[in-house]
Amino acid sequence: MSSFSGKVAVITGGGGVLCSTMAKALSEQGAKIAILDLKAETAEKVAAEISEQGGNAIGVACNVLDIDSLKAAHEKVLELLGPCDILINGAGGNHPKGTTSKNHLFPEDLNATEEGLKTFFDLDPEGIKFVFDLNFIGTLLPTQVFAKDMVGREGSSIINVSSMNAFRPLTKIPAYSGAKAAISNFTQWLAVHFSKVGIRVNALAPGFFLTEQNRTLLTNTDGSLTDRGNTILSHTPMGRFGTPDDLTGTLLWLCGEGSAFVTGVVIPIDGGFSAFSGV
Repeated sequence: MSSFSGKVAVITGGGGVLCSTMAKALSEQGAKIAILDLKAETAEKVAAEISEQGGNAIGVACNVLDIDSLKAAHEKVLELLGPCDILINGAGGNHPKGTTSKNHLFPEDLNATEEGLKTFFDLDPEGIKFVFDLNFIGTLLPTQVFAKDMVGREGSSIINVSSMNAFRPLTKIPAYSGAKAAISNFTQWLAVHFSKVGIRVNALAPGFFLTEQNRTLLTNTDGSLTDRGNTILSHTPMGRFGTPDDLTGTLLWLCGEGSAFVTGVVIPIDGGFSAFSGV
C-alpha cells in the first residue's frame, strides 16, 4: 500500500498544467485530491480527469487572496475528503505591469517616445503589488487556513513553489523574481516555525517549463524559439525545457516518508540552469 493512501492533498492553482500534473501523480499514489482554482470549471475539469482514472478528487472554486473564500474551501474539503495532510501552494504568476520591456536601461531610454517602451522608472506599483500578493500572500493565506489541520499530526507536508528567479533574478521581471525569492525565504521560516508540530515545509524551484503563461515569450507562432528562449536553453546544460512530469519525482519524495528528515530546502528542478555560470 502506498504511503499516500488515505491522505488528503490540497493543491492551489490546481487547474494549471504543472499543478494538475502534480495532483494526478499524488492521486496515482492513493491520495485524495482537492483541486483549488480561481475558476470552478477549471478545478472541476481536472478533478473529473482524476476521477475518470479511478482517483478520488473534488474541484473547489477558491481565491487564494480572500480569506473567506479559503475558509469556505476548507470547509468543503473537510466535509468531502477530510483534514489536509499535504498542501501544495501552486497558485502564482506574473503581470505585465511588473515587467520592463528591455533587459537593460540605456541613457536614451529616459527621453524616448517609443511606443511600448517601459523602463524600471515606468513600472506600475499596482502591478508590482499584484505580483507580490498573488505569489506571497497567495501562499501565506492558504497555509494559515489548511496547516491548522496538520498541527500535531506526523507526516504532514507543505510544498511551496519557488522558481529559478529566486536564485538568479531574470531580466525584465523584477516583481516576479522578488516575489519568488520571498517564497524561498518564507519556506525556510515556516520550516523552522512548524518544526515542533510535525509539519515539514519545502519548496520546488522549477527551471524553465513551457506553459500557457510563458509560451509566447519563449516560442514563436511557428514553434521556433524566440531570442529569450534560445538564451535560456543555451544556459541550461541539459539543453531542453522541463516537462510537467519532471516535477513529480521530487514532489513525491518531498511529500513522502523518504524525506522524513528533510525540511526547509528549496530544490532546483532546472536541467542544471542554476549550476551553470554561462561560461
